[in-house]
Amino acid sequence: MVDPPADVIAPDRPLRVAVLVKQIPVFEDMVLGPDGRMVRDGIDLHMNDYCRRAVAKGTEVARASGGTVTVVTLGPPSAENVCREAILFGVDGGIHICDDEFAGSDTWATAKALAAALERFGPFDLVMMGRNSVDADTGQVPPQMAELLGLPFATGVRHFSLHGDRLELRLEHDDEWVDVAVELPAVVSCAERLCDPCKIKDPVAWATVDGSLIQTVSAAELGPGPWGQEASPTSVGPVHMIDVQRSRSMLTGPLEDQIDEAMAILADRGALVGSSNPEPAIVPGGSSIDASGAAIAVLVEPGRERVTRELLGAAADLAADIGGWVAAVGPGLDDPDEDLGPWGADGQIGIADGPRGSAPAEEDLAAAITAWAADAQPWAVLAPGTAWGREVASRMAASLGAGLTGDAVGLQIDDQGKMIAMKPAFGGWLVAEIGCSSVVQMATVRPGVLPLPRPNPDRPPARRRSLASPGRSRLEITRRYRDDDSDELATASVVIGVGQGVVPADYPKLEKHRAAIGAALCATRKVTDYGWMPRARQVGITGHSISPQLYFAIGMSGKFNHTVGVRNAGTVVGINPDPEAPLWDVVDIGIVGDWAEVFDALIPRVAEAQGG
Repeated sequence: MVDPPADVIAPDRPLRVAVLVKQIPVFEDMVLGPDGRMVRDGIDLHMNDYCRRAVAKGTEVARASGGTVTVVTLGPPSAENVCREAILFGVDGGIHICDDEFAGSDTWATAKALAAALERFGPFDLVMMGRNSVDADTGQVPPQMAELLGLPFATGVRHFSLHGDRLELRLEHDDEWVDVAVELPAVVSCAERLCDPCKIKDPVAWATVDGSLIQTVSAAELGPGPWGQEASPTSVGPVHMIDVQRSRSMLTGPLEDQIDEAMAILADRGALVGSSNPEPAIVPGGSSIDASGAAIAVLVEPGRERVTRELLGAAADLAADIGGWVAAVGPGLDDPDEDLGPWGADGQIGIADGPRGSAPAEEDLAAAITAWAADAQPWAVLAPGTAWGREVASRMAASLGAGLTGDAVGLQIDDQGKMIAMKPAFGGWLVAEIGCSSVVQMATVRPGVLPLPRPNPDRPPARRRSLASPGRSRLEITRRYRDDDSDELATASVVIGVGQGVVPADYPKLEKHRAAIGAALCATRKVTDYGWMPRARQVGITGHSISPQLYFAIGMSGKFNHTVGVRNAGTVVGINPDPEAPLWDVVDIGIVGDWAEVFDALIPRVAEAQGG
């Protein structure tokens, strides 16, 4: 990656900045009540991690311009505290949207309320938000709100420069970097490392803030509504706490004996992944495409071959159950050499390039596909759970008033013929069944969680058509490039998690062990902070959640912020020289020792058991 220039803030006029923040529960305190709902009474609440960057950068921009910055939050009375914390940091005042009528708001209803508040108290030159909330992790509210406000949007801002009214940004997406420019007014969401965060976690200090600086806004003041659950096209069904019990088997004795015992436990648990994986199911047969039949649209992101095939296979299964057909929709699909028929597509709808011959940006793709969907009224729209998929799907949902479930890990049909999406939250602690009341049902799906099917060579080629791109996007994309492949981590059966205790000088040795067992590498936040691995490899609260069959944790203490991201791993093996490390509470097999010495003895045995 080419190093970007240093951030510059050089506005030529006073700017009005709005910073939107969310109050969330502290993960460790989370419990479910007997009704299956999360208990909020008595749980510590704090400002969402990504929102802290938005407060800091928004305040910096306002001060540099001689303008003002206002913090806005939607939530119960306790949410006033995030406004107080922001004001202590330097924000001028707060708007607290608070009314029982907002209870039960999904992302669409939340975006609607926030957009109404910004229109009432605006106009604002710049709206800043966190990339996503770490509790729900959908990343839908920022692009939905931008769509409702009719503003350009840039997600995951990592480097920020403002020259007059022109923003020049480097965006941190899943495994790629995007350099963009956009004129104000605009909405942006902030990445974790954009800047040092606002962080004043002192309730005593919060109480010193002048309450007159915070204006409480009711539902009636924002308009007739509807608001809250009544306005929400999605609803939460049963919620399940994922209670993962680890064996915590701490091995003792000579290293050779520990390795023998570890191998026996791994074999008993079925954790030694070999070459005898069951053959994936074949894509079901195609449809004759009856125009009156229900369509299931799959949004196809360029360069994401695997997740496209996962989504098409799942859509073909759903279409077989409802008597419908599958439409693959996306840029470049009018290429005659690109046939997605064997993978599940009955129709293939390409989006033409923009008026200057450039690939259409997310805003233009959303507009083109929305126009098609408004007419076709598909039964469902599925999109990859990537930065691209979230923006396109969120903008579509905002325009269509459609229910959108984010980051789903499973799809099924209920007895009413409606789609149910399984949605994880709080780093995988909870999984909720989400349904949609809207005609068009939508979901983004986490890459790697759906089975990769086998293509069906007997399916007919997908029938083709094209849609025009409106060419309206205000976001000028100057460069887009990848430095990693996040699909590898999402689909890996074996992963080695690396903490700062493994220094880069030892990475060549680590690479030999990784290659011997076909493992992928992931990292703690500290490792990616140091630049030792790409951000796409970060696992934890502000990184990925993964579910490999076998996970090795080395060079790390085992803090919650990382280990919550591997809660769904099949078997966890921890190696650490500290017998008191918190890591031992979250492992199935624990070995006290130097990672390199243990790996030298253990990895050849694992490779042999795998048939390597």
